Amino acid sequence: MDFLRPASWEEALAAKAEHPTAVPIAGGTDVMVEINFDHRRPEYLLDLNRVGDLYEWEVGEESVRLGASVPYTRIMEDLRAELPGLALASHTVASPQIRNRGGVGGNLGTASPAGDAHPALLAAGAEVEVESAARGSRLIPIDDFYTGVKRNALQPDELIRAVHIKKADGPQQYSKVGTRNAMVIAVCAFGLALHPGTRTVRTGIGSAAPTPVRARAAEEFLNAALEEGGFWDNGKIITPSVAKQFAELCSAACNPIDDVRGTASYRRHAVGVMARRTLTWTWESYRGTRNTSEGAA
Repeated sequence: MDFLRPASWEEALAAKAEHPTAVPIAGGTDVMVEINFDHRRPEYLLDLNRVGDLYEWEVGEESVRLGASVPYTRIMEDLRAELPGLALASHTVASPQIRNRGGVGGNLGTASPAGDAHPALLAAGAEVEVESAARGSRLIPIDDFYTGVKRNALQPDELIRAVHIKKADGPQQYSKVGTRNAMVIAVCAFGLALHPGTRTVRTGIGSAAPTPVRARAAEEFLNAALEEGGFWDNGKIITPSVAKQFAELCSAACNPIDDVRGTASYRRHAVGVMARRTLTWTWESYRGTRNTSEGAA
């Protein structure tokens, strides 16, 4: 196994162009596990730790450009207000040591359905910035990024440079079920984001299908129910029947398997429970913010 260690982004792209099979490694929290268990033996490892650009982020007027290697710890501590859903997801990642090393780029590169960041990125409607030496950069909508089990839309000569995520304009939540409270791969996970500006809701489901997925039918149902009931304007409590139907549609969006961490039926049930709970939490937060704004006015 050869070890490639570029000192800049340009050198990294050149190395990837010359060795398309090279496996990028930054935090190493996914790649090293596969290598240590002899599940993977790449011909080349492409070490990106010296590429400083990947550890930077920029908060713009409407969105955050998050470098692929920005550690989860930094997201939790410095971007909680702008990216609350992703910050909550970051809290659930393994241990403090791994949160200090791992970043969103690794989750995206591995594209495991159990990756903790995926539900939050789907709910927020992120875009993945990728680049190659030959064709330059492009943005891939998060909905188009996951193409199969541990497969993504990257071309062989492309690397993930950053993720573009719109700043939260409403409450966001994240929930995860595991076999214990820490250092655990998700049995299933659920992300929810309210977008009052467009009067829409987006979801993200992890570890309950071959790829991370959205519960699109559930979103469409809830968007219509909130609009028809005037909930965005009147700030009323969402009725139990609406919450129940939303949860059932989220469960129906799953296509899980039985494995050592949980059964398919349990995963469907758990996703429904998380959907109902996160909807309650986010809507109560929205109502509180709305009532506070009206009181100040």
